[in-house]
Amino acid sequence: MADGSDEYQAVDGMYERIREGYGIVVGSRYMQGGQQIGGPFLKGLMSRMAGISLHYLTGIPTHDISNSFRMYSRQVLNNIKIESTGGFELGMEITVKAYGLGYKITEIPTTWKDRSAGKSKFKLWAWLPKYLHWYFYLLKHRGRGLLLRS
Repeated sequence: MADGSDEYQAVDGMYERIREGYGIVVGSRYMQGGQQIGGPFLKGLMSRMAGISLHYLTGIPTHDISNSFRMYSRQVLNNIKIESTGGFELGMEITVKAYGLGYKITEIPTTWKDRSAGKSKFKLWAWLPKYLHWYFYLLKHRGRGLLLRS
């Protein structure tokens, strides 16, 4: 993301985790120490519920599955076939597939602040089906080894 909403001071810490061998490092608004300031109430509620429920129901090691502020190792990106065509659900797809392939995933607390200028291109009702596809995919395949070799 490059809209100025994310806490870019976290990038150095994210990079350190990649160097430690993690495949994905997620900037998490919903773990202890993270927060979200502003933004549409319904969008925030749905995002928080999705992230926390998947964390507890599937064991995926992030509380913030929908945040696009994340860092990927080259190995993860080279080994995952991307199917998403919409855009915003891309981070969720990569994380779900990486989890299924056994890559190490971690998160660090970050603060997200609603944009102060410009207009978001995110349209909740247009993107929701794309997010739900990956949400239910992970729920369906939890505990079965996601069978995602791409």
